Amino acid sequence: MKYRGIVFDKDGTLLDFNRTWLPIYLYAAREFAGGEEKLAESLLTEHGYQAQAGRFVGGSLLAAGNNWQIAEQWALQLGKPERVDEISLRLNEIFRERGAIEATPVDRLADTLAQLKQSGLRLGVATADSHQGILNTLQSFGVLDHFDFLAGYDSGHGIKPEAGMVLAFCQQMQFAAEDVVVVGDNRHDIEMGRNAGAGLCVGVLTGTSTRDELEDIADIVFDDISELPAAL
Repeated sequence: MKYRGIVFDKDGTLLDFNRTWLPIYLYAAREFAGGEEKLAESLLTEHGYQAQAGRFVGGSLLAAGNNWQIAEQWALQLGKPERVDEISLRLNEIFRERGAIEATPVDRLADTLAQLKQSGLRLGVATADSHQGILNTLQSFGVLDHFDFLAGYDSGHGIKPEAGMVLAFCQQMQFAAEDVVVVGDNRHDIEMGRNAGAGLCVGVLTGTSTRDELEDIADIVFDDISELPAAL
């Protein structure tokens, strides 16, 4: 089948998840813990970070949650549920600021996106990060011009695994959902594609999920997005 567009998850798909987000989460956790290392560690390990393995569990809060969801759980854990709005705002600031510093692209990101764009495909981003977070983390890699659509959790199209961001891309591009490919590193991404009725759902292994975790829900699993041009 000839596909017309691709909606990419950002973190773990366009960006190497662990290399990008571990230092960001560590920075945020230490700030909120007031320098108490054990508390900072628990803010991570209780929500999906496996310290011994040095990885995040696929589908966990820190792997797939949005900024508000993380703030909500951290506020409870810190014993300050009344400060969830304040924590959410500060997390947004940290993620924007540190994201611009720590963002690490997957291999051949720019080349892969250029090939896909040159083939006539329209490209979009659907992420659990904020819209500004997309700009801050991708702007250094010369790839933002390849995208026709950017959606964060705060863009008004709903959150993953709801279908809204994919359907908004389809509406803006005037495509049917079956003409669109959804690519992500997490089950939430694939479920988003399924819920939208996407024509193809692709899992990649540059994020938090293992091949086994993705193979039972994705149509196909690649090591990374560089395999897409040949496959499509």
